[in-house]
Amino acid sequence: MRRKIDALASGSLGETVRYLIAGGLTTLVDMGVFAFATEIMNLSVNAGNALSVSIAVLFAYAANKLVVFRAKSPDRRSLLLEFARFVGARAVTMALEVAVVWLIVGVAGGDKYVGKAAALVLVIISNYILSKLVVFRRT
Repeated sequence: MRRKIDALASGSLGETVRYLIAGGLTTLVDMGVFAFATEIMNLSVNAGNALSVSIAVLFAYAANKLVVFRAKSPDRRSLLLEFARFVGARAVTMALEVAVVWLIVGVAGGDKYVGKAAALVLVIISNYILSKLVVFRRT
């Protein structure tokens, strides 16, 4: 049983499972900060969304680097370039998320949590693809 678990955790399926777990935790951080920002801090939906995504990106970098892709950085320059690629990719998906939330909530008048959840589905898929192909690519 232990060998089967180890085999799953080390292969590409394991990477996908680790990504989904890290993505789920990142989503919890994102939604928790979003709820705190909009309900407790009384920030607007857009400001709360920008804050929650920013904090979630920092959490996601650590989780993806250390747990999901197990990426090594041979030196400080490589680490900084990797982080810059990660932040750049997340800036693209943050813009996507903000646009989707704005469309669903601001334009269509939908519920803010439904808008946020719909945006997160698109963002999680996009982030995996960008992380795998651009940020933590193996050379």
